[in-house]
Amino acid sequence: MLASYGYGDGSGDYFITIDTDKCDGCGECVSACPAHVFVVVDEDPNDPLREEPVAMVAAGKRKKIKYECGPCKPASGRPTLPCVEACKAEAISHSW
Repeated sequence: MLASYGYGDGSGDYFITIDTDKCDGCGECVSACPAHVFVVVDEDPNDPLREEPVAMVAAGKRKKIKYECGPCKPASGRPTLPCVEACKAEAISHSW
């Protein structure tokens, strides 16, 4: 299942998507994110049948994704986003 966190406004759509089928709840994204956007929870509120831990965007960060993730967004010659690079399961993507 794809869980999208963020918002859309007049300037664009700003979402982080986590593929919960791929995410193993390892927490590498939590450690890699300088803005502390991610948390790992024991139960997925979007999938009550899932019993394994899963990463998600912290509730207080969802309406601020554009600004929280802005410093890490790739510019020409910059590497991949730290959270995406840290996710060995390739479960994280950004919409912008």
